[in-house]
Amino acid sequence: MRTLYMRPARTLCGRSRLAAQRYLFVPTKAEAAGSHQLWSIMSSREEDVRVNGDHQLVSDGGVNGEGEEELEAVMEQLAPEGVRALHARVEAEWGPVLQSACQTAAARALWASAVRDPAAGVLAGEKHLRGLHDKMRRDERAGAREVPGVMIAVRTLWFDARIEAAVGNLGGAPQVVLLGAGMDARAYRLSCLKECTVFELDFSELLEMKSDILHEAISSANHQKLTMMAKSLIRVPADIRDVGWMTKLQSCGYVPERNTIWVLEGILYYLHHVHAMQVLETIAACRASACTVLLADFMNKNATALSQTMYHFYHDSPDLLLPSIGFSQAMLSQIGDPQAHFGLLNHPQNMFDKLRRLPRSMEINPEDGTPCRRLYLVEASASPDDHTVL
Repeated sequence: MRTLYMRPARTLCGRSRLAAQRYLFVPTKAEAAGSHQLWSIMSSREEDVRVNGDHQLVSDGGVNGEGEEELEAVMEQLAPEGVRALHARVEAEWGPVLQSACQTAAARALWASAVRDPAAGVLAGEKHLRGLHDKMRRDERAGAREVPGVMIAVRTLWFDARIEAAVGNLGGAPQVVLLGAGMDARAYRLSCLKECTVFELDFSELLEMKSDILHEAISSANHQKLTMMAKSLIRVPADIRDVGWMTKLQSCGYVPERNTIWVLEGILYYLHHVHAMQVLETIAACRASACTVLLADFMNKNATALSQTMYHFYHDSPDLLLPSIGFSQAMLSQIGDPQAHFGLLNHPQNMFDKLRRLPRSMEINPEDGTPCRRLYLVEASASPDDHTVL
C-alpha cells in the first residue's frame, strides 16, 4: 500500500489518478396521500422531483446524533482556501447530475459509522454536507421513521461486498472498471483491491476536479493521510454514450483478456435505452475473452416516472434481461433483503421490507395505493466457457 502525499499526474490515463462515482442517485423521502411508504430516487433539483424544495435521502431508523462528530471532523478538512474555492466552482458550474455525486459523498461521510470512506467529506463539500445534516436532524427531532442517508449506505455496502466477493472468486488480480466514476474513493478504501488495477471512467472535467480537490485537501495540515489500497488507479476521460468508450478504455491499459469486474452504480437509468443496452451488450461481449462480473443497479418503470426528463432506462426484470444478452447467471436483490440490509434497516415498519415482500409484478401498493418504485441490485457473470449465444 502507498500513502499519497504528492500531487497526482494531471495527464489522463496515468497511474495514481483520482476519480470514482458519478451518475449517482440521491434517494428522497416523499409523502403521497399521507403515506410514509412511498420512496423515490433522484439526483436533480427539477421541480417535478422536488420535495418541499429540498432533496432527501430515504432511510430507515434514526441516526441518534451520529452525524455530529462526522460533520465537525470533515469541516476541518474543508477549511483550506483551495478546497473551498474548488467547491465554489462545483456549485457554480456543475449541473444537478454531476452535483449528485457530491450529495452521495455527503451521505457516506455522515454515515461513517457504517461506511468507511475517509475522502467522502472533502469530496462532498460544505453545501451538501450541511444540507443533509440539517435534514437528518430535523427528521430525527420530528420522530420520522425514515431519516436521510441510510439507503446510500446500504447501496454502497452492497457494492463493496460484491466487489470483494468477486475479487476473491475470480482469483489472481482482476481488473475493476468503474463506469460513471465521480466522488467514490473505492481505490483508497477497499483493501481487497490491493492486487487490482482500477479504471475509473467519466467526463474529463469531473475527473480533473476530483483530482484537484483531493490534492488541495491532502496538501493541507488538516487532512488525514489517504492510502492507496488498489495496486494502481487509472482514470479514463470518456462518455459511455459514445460508441468509442471501450476503445478509449483499452488505450488506457484495459486488457480484454484479463478477468474483469464491471461496476455500474447509479448510472444506467440516466441513459436512454439505446445507450444503456449498448453498454450492457459491450460488457457482455467481453465474456468471449475472459471471466466477466457485472455489478449494477436498475430502476423499475415506476421509479423512472419520478422524473421523465432525468431518468430513461428501466427494466422490471433485469435478472431476465442479462441472461438474454449473454450472461449465464444473474442474482437480484432489493434494499432490505438479507444481503442488502447490513443491520441498518431495523424499524419494524420500514418501507423497504414492505415493498420487497410484494410481488415484483405488483405495480400499486394495495396498502396505500402508491406506485411500487423499486431499485434492483444485480450481480451477473459470464465466462468463455459459457455457451449462451450473444
